[in-house]
Amino acid sequence: MSTHKRNLSRRRLLAASAVGVAGTGAAVATGSGLLSSASAATFGHTDDGSNFVINTGASLVFKIAKKTGDLTSLVYRGKEYEGYGGRHSHVESGLGASTVTIRQSGPTILVKVAHGAITQWYAARSGQNNIYLWTNKADASFTATRFLVRLKPGMFPNEGPDSWIEASDKIIEAGDVWKRADGTTHSKHYSGKRVIDYDHIGFTTGSAGLWIVRSNHEKASGGPFYRSLLRHSNDKGAGLYEILHYNEAQTEPERFGLQGPYVLAFTDGGAPSPSLAAARLDTSWVDGLGITGWVGAAGRGKVAGVGIKGMDAKYPYTVGFANTDAQYWAKAAAGTGAFSCKGMLPGKYTLTVYKGELAVHTASVTVKAGGATALNSITVTGDPSAAKTIWRLGDWDGTPGEFKNAKLMTYAHPSDDRAAKWTGNVTIGSGPQAPAFPAYMWSAVNDGILVYFKLTAAQAAAAHTLRIGVTDAFAGGRPRVTVNDWVSAVPSASTQPSTRSLTTGSYRGNNRTINYSVPSSAWKTDTSQYNVLKINIVSGSSGTAFLSPGTSFDCLDLLA
Repeated sequence: MSTHKRNLSRRRLLAASAVGVAGTGAAVATGSGLLSSASAATFGHTDDGSNFVINTGASLVFKIAKKTGDLTSLVYRGKEYEGYGGRHSHVESGLGASTVTIRQSGPTILVKVAHGAITQWYAARSGQNNIYLWTNKADASFTATRFLVRLKPGMFPNEGPDSWIEASDKIIEAGDVWKRADGTTHSKHYSGKRVIDYDHIGFTTGSAGLWIVRSNHEKASGGPFYRSLLRHSNDKGAGLYEILHYNEAQTEPERFGLQGPYVLAFTDGGAPSPSLAAARLDTSWVDGLGITGWVGAAGRGKVAGVGIKGMDAKYPYTVGFANTDAQYWAKAAAGTGAFSCKGMLPGKYTLTVYKGELAVHTASVTVKAGGATALNSITVTGDPSAAKTIWRLGDWDGTPGEFKNAKLMTYAHPSDDRAAKWTGNVTIGSGPQAPAFPAYMWSAVNDGILVYFKLTAAQAAAAHTLRIGVTDAFAGGRPRVTVNDWVSAVPSASTQPSTRSLTTGSYRGNNRTINYSVPSSAWKTDTSQYNVLKINIVSGSSGTAFLSPGTSFDCLDLLA
């Protein structure tokens, strides 16, 4: 996150280390492991009339409401952390009246919360400062799938782009985007991380830390590059999220079934151990608990590939696996492209190779329980960067990363004072053009961007294809082009998330390439003159400012 303060503030903010999602569980936090047998002697549960009170036998005591299944108390080292605004921590927005039961099985205490299509599980392990959670959702009767941990105000520093001060900041959009007097923008949407980039999220004072260690997201939606709410803080409290399905910027249908464990972990201030996070949690202890929908290691399979040919060394490659029931991904090794994805549910998957975030190869693969599927070398043939061009702005990687303001937009609003002006006519051949070209265009903000370029006589004598890659769009916005006096047809609208992705920290939608067949008659015959490409955003919808129809760009080029 580019706005992190250095040193201590950086440590206090979003802590994340990128690991590929594989296996059946999540990581354990350092400082949260088994303690001495003496301290573990208090492990157990009681009933205070309204709550089940669970003592982990370490430094954590927590409560689960007997009527609703809400997490109503988190006392760590004698200090209460949970709750703000009269509300508690819960799945979705709170289930209401539920059937809540508790039982102990050896060193594990398990709480089951049943409410309609959702069953929520909590587990405590003797001597650990962790709460293990699972969410089992059977259908779409609830609109989202998330767990929200609500924390008291003042427990952790209120800083970072996903923090704001309600007493003084000004709301500028939809009740959840704020602007400070210094011109910086803040929102719960601006944690700035893709799922593949973090395994834990949280807060720390330096002496106490509270984290959510995410699950493997096999039942989540959106793939490895999805961005969603991770945490927020303000002067009234703070929140940590495990988001499994959220409509904001969503590109996939919802998946159903058991997801977890994800872990709420207290530490002595440090982040969860990267080494343990990379190894993933050994969840063999879960097998005998009777959690509905749980599939242990024996019921899962593996896919391993020897390599990928035709990779561009400038980019990371990711191999994704998806079907209607589950999703997984693995990072491909630099140089060879070798990959391995473990802990997969049995079934037939679409395998997708991503260059950056751009799909450049697809295939089908079948996973069998208890087995390993070996794949021969994959040869990438669908990389649009391989085409010969007269000129190119940016590169084909599925992101607007080379363009103006692109990186800032993952943790700020387009109106942020740190953003360069959204205008940006460019001249091909006049130095680095991509950094001057805007990452996003809106019909009411910066419509009509111009690109100037010259052609040789031979080039001007032929028709050419102009390609524009988009990564997302809002309100049906798409580019219509004019080349000198020639005007293209209006492209059809692409299938994109229906939400305001471009102002909530995400350029990620459904990548699309629009091809414009420009006839030879469109070009300037005088090779000393510049041809002028004009880009306009068109839509059947309307809007104002940064909520007008818009699009984000991946790449623009003119084929030779």
